[in-house]
Amino acid sequence: MLEEFAGWMVYSIWGMGEGHLSEALEFFIADVIKVFLLLAIMTFLVGIVRTFVTPARVRKWLGGRKEGVGNVLAALLGVPTPFCSCSAVPLFIGFVEAGVPLGVTFSFLISAPLVNEVALALLFGLFGWEVALLYAGTGLVIAVFAGILIGRLGLEKEVEGFVYESTLGKVKEKKFTWAERVEFAKCQMFNIVRKVGPFIILGVGLGALIHGFVPVGFLAEIAGKNNPLAVPIAVLIGVPLYSNAAGTIPIVQALMAKGMGMGTALALMMSITGLSLPEMVILRKVLKPKLIAIFAGVLAVSFVLVGLLFNALVG
Repeated sequence: MLEEFAGWMVYSIWGMGEGHLSEALEFFIADVIKVFLLLAIMTFLVGIVRTFVTPARVRKWLGGRKEGVGNVLAALLGVPTPFCSCSAVPLFIGFVEAGVPLGVTFSFLISAPLVNEVALALLFGLFGWEVALLYAGTGLVIAVFAGILIGRLGLEKEVEGFVYESTLGKVKEKKFTWAERVEFAKCQMFNIVRKVGPFIILGVGLGALIHGFVPVGFLAEIAGKNNPLAVPIAVLIGVPLYSNAAGTIPIVQALMAKGMGMGTALALMMSITGLSLPEMVILRKVLKPKLIAIFAGVLAVSFVLVGLLFNALVG
């Protein structure tokens, strides 16, 4: 339906003929409308969930949890919990104060930015529920096992000493009525859509250019599933970049349409959204360089392995 509307706008209203530019514009119009609609719906629903799953409650639920069950719970709780790079430090300190083990804390810190409502909404809208579910499941598995690995390495001494002495105090939980929950969800929806809107337009715009002008098969040669170096290169490219799912996923969609393997695309997206350079810089306030390097290395290797596996199994 949206594709038909976009085609009607480009060919009937604007009177454009067949060509690269018209294909790019058709792609842009359809995807921008689709992404904004799905993002609004998803962020509203998650906004309701967030009135139940607050950072203070997450700290309470994870406090004292042991390896395994704690990592799984932390990864799951990371999905609906508000997270941005600027919140990484207070969340980390709060978890330590609540007695959350280091490995469990990292499971949360990996899951929260990697698997969130923006990413899932965009993936569902652009690729379908199968890919969205695949991404969510893979992200959670990475968060769980990476957290367990970091926890077993005994790296507590690589956390800055002041963290163990910090106290954030107890936060009084607000009790919502259902009317307040709906209002909160509406505010969250408008704030998130407004915040990521420019990234969506930019990402879809770049994706449209790739869709309309990059020759078919070009990326299949250099980034297809048959090139064993494609995934490691994609991860290395993604690590220093900074973007969110809203700006990344439309570009990945266009790259896949031109021949990039699904595993390579997932690895690229995960490295951009899950290994945020600003987050690493901010985490330096509470973590020593050795632990940051291990954290980044574990994630990078995980993303490469996931990409290679899915290229082999899915293509």
